[in-house]
Amino acid sequence: QVQLVESGGGLVQPGGSLRLSCAASRFILDYYAIGWFRQAPGKEREGVSCSSSSGDRTTYADSVKGRFTTSRDNAKNTVYLQMNSLKPEDTAVYYCAAVRGADNWCPLHAMDYWGRGTLVTVSS
Repeated sequence: QVQLVESGGGLVQPGGSLRLSCAASRFILDYYAIGWFRQAPGKEREGVSCSSSSGDRTTYADSVKGRFTTSRDNAKNTVYLQMNSLKPEDTAVYYCAAVRGADNWCPLHAMDYWGRGTLVTVSS
């Protein structure tokens, strides 16, 4: 059974940083693009980033460009989302998801697997 497990959420002050983790199987990381998504209270889920299966190509939503960065640790089968300069509007449940394919293409409604999410709250 495919599992994606997010961790690292919490409460942080505006301007602060958090690093989210998404643990997945080796098979997923080798053959699936990994996307990060978020859903704020009362809003629709939206894409944050999408990385190719090799991890060498990543696209970011305009709202997080220059502040968020993805990376991966193949030895730990984990993908990370480093979030800096956090703003109150970044408050949301963050999800990682996987879609079969090599390219950094992560359509919201066509992702194959989802994690359960981790809550990020940015507040003073």
